[in-house]
Amino acid sequence: MGVLHLGVLQRLDDIIYDTRLRATMPKTMDERIVIVDIDEKSLAEIGRWPWSRNRLAELVNNLFVEQQIALLGVDVVFAEPDESSGLKQLNALAVKELSDQSAFLAKLQDLKPRLDFDKIFGESLAGRPVVLGYFFTNDPQGRSSGKLPDPVFRADALAGRNLDATEWTAFGANIEGIATNAPHAGHFNSITDPDGVVRSVPLIAQYKGAYYEALSLAMFRAIVGMPKVLPSFSKESYLPRAYQGVDRLLLTQGDKVLGIPVDRRAGALIPFRGPGNAQGGSFRYVSAADVLAHRVAPQQLKNKIVLLGTTALGLFDMRVTPVGEAYPGVETHANVISALLDGNVLVKPDYALGYELVVLVVSGLLLSLGLPMLSAMRAVLLSGAVLSGLMLLNLWLYLGYGLVLPLAGSLVMAITAFALNMSYGYFVESRSKRDLANLFGTYVPPELVDEMVADPDSYSMKAINREMTVMFCDMRGFTNMSETMEPLQLQAMLTGVFSRLTAVIRANRGTIDKYMGDCVMAFWGAPIESNDHAKLAVKASLEILEEVKRINETHEASGLPLIGIGVGINTGMMCVGDMGSDLRRSYTVIGDAVNLGSRLESLSKVYGVEIVVSDATKSGANDVVWQELDKVRVKGKDQAVTIWSPVTLAKDAAPALIDEIKLWAQTLKAYRAQNWDHADVGLLNLSRLNANKFLYRLYAERIASMRFLPFDDSWDGATNFDTK
Repeated sequence: MGVLHLGVLQRLDDIIYDTRLRATMPKTMDERIVIVDIDEKSLAEIGRWPWSRNRLAELVNNLFVEQQIALLGVDVVFAEPDESSGLKQLNALAVKELSDQSAFLAKLQDLKPRLDFDKIFGESLAGRPVVLGYFFTNDPQGRSSGKLPDPVFRADALAGRNLDATEWTAFGANIEGIATNAPHAGHFNSITDPDGVVRSVPLIAQYKGAYYEALSLAMFRAIVGMPKVLPSFSKESYLPRAYQGVDRLLLTQGDKVLGIPVDRRAGALIPFRGPGNAQGGSFRYVSAADVLAHRVAPQQLKNKIVLLGTTALGLFDMRVTPVGEAYPGVETHANVISALLDGNVLVKPDYALGYELVVLVVSGLLLSLGLPMLSAMRAVLLSGAVLSGLMLLNLWLYLGYGLVLPLAGSLVMAITAFALNMSYGYFVESRSKRDLANLFGTYVPPELVDEMVADPDSYSMKAINREMTVMFCDMRGFTNMSETMEPLQLQAMLTGVFSRLTAVIRANRGTIDKYMGDCVMAFWGAPIESNDHAKLAVKASLEILEEVKRINETHEASGLPLIGIGVGINTGMMCVGDMGSDLRRSYTVIGDAVNLGSRLESLSKVYGVEIVVSDATKSGANDVVWQELDKVRVKGKDQAVTIWSPVTLAKDAAPALIDEIKLWAQTLKAYRAQNWDHADVGLLNLSRLNANKFLYRLYAERIASMRFLPFDDSWDGATNFDTK
């Protein structure tokens, strides 16, 4: 009801408005309006701004005579006389030092008409359809310059009503000689919102009890025949006049009346056609230098509405707008003129507050009465329907009638009503859900229970087959530790190590299956299904290696033995669910893919690496640099399995490492082709790159033992492991 202004809601409304505006902009060019641009090219060719007024007179003459434009609007103010011709200094000489030189005085009289640049410029404007620009300001001392045009109406036209137009205390207008020759002018002020964004322009501004029009409105009036401007107020007869707000400006000419909707400040939102673009966007841009140099073919701009303005950064006429952070100020006027010509001005009407109150009450009652009576799913559907209805109604009024009405308050109310209802349902009516959560909690790691409770119907303890990833992480040297350490000390060390490794697995959304002596078993993809279970498992394994380094630093400082690990990871179809006996049950995975994961862990010792994964796991983690280890045939598997080891994340890989991996791939190819010489050369070079790599020594020993065997056509390059 306007009692309390919430800035966060206003900011949200602004965000909604900006988003909607960008989404619905036509993004087409308006051929009726052309911007003659004092751009960087013009400054480079003609010189820095301000230019001499005789040059501007030449520009104006070219536009009206050679190009035959229909109307010129000037988004520049000429607040000071032009003294660039030197006439002022010559006059001073004529009065003082050279006052007795008759020849000089005669020559000066002859030169004056050509050196009075302000007069030349003013004469170029006289009698032509030109609208000059000026600006209002709130100078503390009220200092003004130049000559204001006549106001479009005065305070007595309000007849006691209130017009909350933007009010100013000073102005910067054109000097009298120029303003007299082109008396039709408009201000080029804009309204900057609290977030620093320009979204609207005041079509009418107040200065000392008189009301003045904007440049865009002044140009539109010039196009349609200079009708009079009068404010029109809402017609609620039951309201005192002082409470009746302005709702439109009436342009009257004889029997013709045209209404322009405005907001309570007599302003209008800028209906941007598209992003500002001097190289071709919503309006055609022509460089002022090209016009002066006659590079624009005659009559190319015939009957066009022309705005003279600037996009040169040094002239500071760029604005922050909803469609660009460096938007040309001259193009904001072009957008408003285009909208006035088309009759599609955007406006936030004076009854916006009443509209919001009605919408809040109606939708609020619907939600407050309906939500408690519905199930959770139906409550979601009702809330979604109300939110959709609010947004569609707002969009319909915007697109169909150009009305910008508040939406943030209604959306926040609807979302809050839904949230409160759901909260009430959770704390008071969801005991069965919490019981279900407690049941799951006996089987499933607690970090996933919260996600499961959100949709308990989707989860069951029943066994299902699903593609998942399993990991076995075994601690190296545990047997020796158990022989040399006290049981309590060993227990404390194991607890500390497992706690830190478990934290890494949980951070990567893994489910701890069980602890088996010195081994941790975990899996990904259940109970919450995941499409990137392989990627998460590999990421967890790499982070485990880093965590083990930190653990060993702590152990070394404490005098505890250092630890090593071996990790095996496999991806495939597994059976997951509640399994066990009547006395003891657990949520676990079984299957051939699980067995292979366990066997891969044991192979890490053979190949001297910490992590071994299957080809299926590798294909699901593409953001890692991989080194192929071998093709192996393990016990219980007739088909050979390609095994890999992750080296590092792809983003962290050094060029030297990539070269080493490529050389290894070539060497492995030669090995499988039984080309022992090439393989030996490759291994020799690899050993020079990485002398401590056990894998290279392993293959060197293999080649040494296989070199004297006859060539075997049936060998597939795989290594057989008949035991675990």
